[in-house]
Amino acid sequence: MLRLITTSLWLHCQRVTALSLHLRLYTTLNSAENQQTVEALYDHSVDIQRIRKLKGWVLHQSPAYAKEIAKLLKDMGASVSTIAQIFAVHPEAVLCHPGQMQAQKELWISVCPNRKELVGIIEKFPASFFTSSSYHDNQRNNITYFQSLNINKRIISKLMASAPQSFSQPIEQNEVMVHTLLQAYQELGGQEANMKIWLQKLLSQNPYVLLKHPNVLRQNLLFLKDKGFSTAELLHLLSKLRGFVIELNPHSMCRTLEYSQDTMGCSDEKLRDIILICPALLYYSESILAERFKGLLSAGISMSQIIETPTVMELTTQIVNYRIQRLRAHGYDIRKGSLEVLNGTKKDFEMSCGKLQIHRERPLFNPVAPLQVDD
Repeated sequence: MLRLITTSLWLHCQRVTALSLHLRLYTTLNSAENQQTVEALYDHSVDIQRIRKLKGWVLHQSPAYAKEIAKLLKDMGASVSTIAQIFAVHPEAVLCHPGQMQAQKELWISVCPNRKELVGIIEKFPASFFTSSSYHDNQRNNITYFQSLNINKRIISKLMASAPQSFSQPIEQNEVMVHTLLQAYQELGGQEANMKIWLQKLLSQNPYVLLKHPNVLRQNLLFLKDKGFSTAELLHLLSKLRGFVIELNPHSMCRTLEYSQDTMGCSDEKLRDIILICPALLYYSESILAERFKGLLSAGISMSQIIETPTVMELTTQIVNYRIQRLRAHGYDIRKGSLEVLNGTKKDFEMSCGKLQIHRERPLFNPVAPLQVDD
């Protein structure tokens, strides 16, 4: 029944999207541009040619509220250049009714620390802020729901910005998904005292997790359990994958695991150990894994080194080659040393290179050499 409803909604959205596109094209071809909109955008130094090329239909709409929306943004603290950037990226903003956007602003302010931060969010995610007023009730209800879970306001605003669909959908869908996540966490042995922090991290690192179907999570956990992972190990994977376990499916994981095991020539138990160290191996495709294995081996790195430090597989071949060259310039032979020096962020790697440089420049102390003292 749920699948039938979902399919019907999808077909309805497809028809609405197609009709909307047809109306936009018809309007663009059969009406002149709204000169008030064009002049207002010119006054705010917006690239009109870019809008004409990418979203020219907006310029043909009436009524439009370019001046009013610009004033709303200015009153919030947006600079002239920021307003121009928002209009250039999301010109549809000028079609939003000022009164509705005022209500939207107040809604977002309730979860944003200050107006300056809200302006930054709007500049980065304008489509998330300038939404249809028909979604405002859902947004308000979802904000109230996540606040009842004691979710940090910054995380709520991040969710609204980066995954607006999760706040536009009915509250019931989010309730079901959150319940499924928390239930899985507890069934796998998660401590209730840490549950809030765990959920906050997961939602912060993967906001789109709320848009997935709860059954996907259950199926993936069952698949991994059948592969021999304990409940504690499953909790570790669920936490370390940061919700990306919901992006997977048993078929893709099965193929990836088989390819990794065949390539590394390891046992089932050793493969599980490797996955626990580097869960990313679960969701990389066979083609990506093949490229990275080939890149590492062609650089002279042995398979035993890769098995010992599998997290090196998270780096692209380009990054690995660049870092190997840098290390070689500092006299470090990656074929004989640990691969740990390759891992980490760019900042971590630069610090490692700095330590190698200091080590090379520091003179060796000879304990039997005579001390030179002044007479």
